Amino acid sequence: MSRRTRKGLLVVLIALGVFAGGVFVANSSWLYGAPGGPPTLLAHRGLAQGYSREGLGNDTCTASRMLPPEHPWLENTIASMRAAFDLGADSVELDIHPTTDGHFAVFHDWTLDCRTEGHGVTREHSLAELQALDIGYGYTADGGKTFPFRGKGVGLMPSLDQVLEAFPGRRFLMNVKSNDPAEGELLAGYLAALPEDRRDLLSAYGGDRPIAVLRQRLPTFRSMSRASIKDCFIRYAVLGWADQMPESCRRSVLLVPSNIAPWLWGWPHLFVARMQAAGTLVYLGGPMQGGSSQGIDDPALVADLVADGYAGGFETDRIDHLGPVLKK
Repeated sequence: MSRRTRKGLLVVLIALGVFAGGVFVANSSWLYGAPGGPPTLLAHRGLAQGYSREGLGNDTCTASRMLPPEHPWLENTIASMRAAFDLGADSVELDIHPTTDGHFAVFHDWTLDCRTEGHGVTREHSLAELQALDIGYGYTADGGKTFPFRGKGVGLMPSLDQVLEAFPGRRFLMNVKSNDPAEGELLAGYLAALPEDRRDLLSAYGGDRPIAVLRQRLPTFRSMSRASIKDCFIRYAVLGWADQMPESCRRSVLLVPSNIAPWLWGWPHLFVARMQAAGTLVYLGGPMQGGSSQGIDDPALVADLVADGYAGGFETDRIDHLGPVLKK
C-alpha cells in the first residue's frame, strides 16, 4: 500500500469517526436531558386476576389456572377499570368483539367456554346473550375443586358504550381481537360518530387487516398492528439517527419490549420526546420472549429509569403493584 493510499484511508477513517461521533451526540439521551414528570401507566385489562404462566399457549384457558385471589375484581369489567384508575392508571387496555346486533362487547377471549358457562365464538352472539352470562364462572385456583367467582359475574360483561359512558374523560387502548377487515370498518364507523375530543382519548391495536382499514379510514386516530409496529421499528432503526420519523411511527401506540428499547435511537428521553412530538404514545413492557411480552409488574425493575426522569409509559398486568409506588 502506497503512502498516498494510506493517507487517504486515514482521512476516510477520521471522517467516519467524526460522523459516528456526531450521530452519537445527536442521539444521546443523556445530552438531551430528562423531561421529568411521572410516567404514565397502562393497566392491561384493568385490574385482573393473576394466573400461572408456566407452559402458557395461545389457547390456554387462563381462568382455569388462576392464582389464589388477592382482590375481588374480574378483568375487563367496569369495576376492575375503576379500581385500576383509582390505583394510578392513566389508561386501561380492554378487548373488544363485535356482536351480532351491532355493538362491541368488552371481553378478552375469542370463545366463551373458558370463563363463562356459555359456548361458542364470542362475536357470534348478541350483546343481550353475552350480558346474561356469568363471566366469573370458570375461575379456579385449585384445579376445579372450588370456583370462588362463580355466580358473581352475571351481567358484568360491559359494552364499549357502557365503558365510555362510565369513564368520559379517561384514556383507553382497545384490542381488536380478530384479523377481519370488516371489524376495522365497524370500528372506524363507531369512532367517527364520537366527538373529536372523546375520540382523541382512545387508541387501538390488533390484527393487521382491521387496523390497516382503521388507519385508512381515520388517518389521525392512534392505532397499531404487528405489521405497523415492525415497520416503525425497522424504519426508525434506519432513519432515526438522522431525526427522521417514519410515517408508520406517527399517530400510533408503541408497546416497546424492554430488551429492544436500549437499541432504539435516543432511548429513553430523546426517543420518547420524538414519538410524543409525532403524536405517538410509548409504553415500555417486559422483554420480548417467544413473540410476545408481558407487562412490567415489579417497581424495582424500573426504579432507575423512573429516578432518571423517564416520562414515557409502562404497560402493567398488576396496576395494584406498580401504581401505588410510581404514583406517589
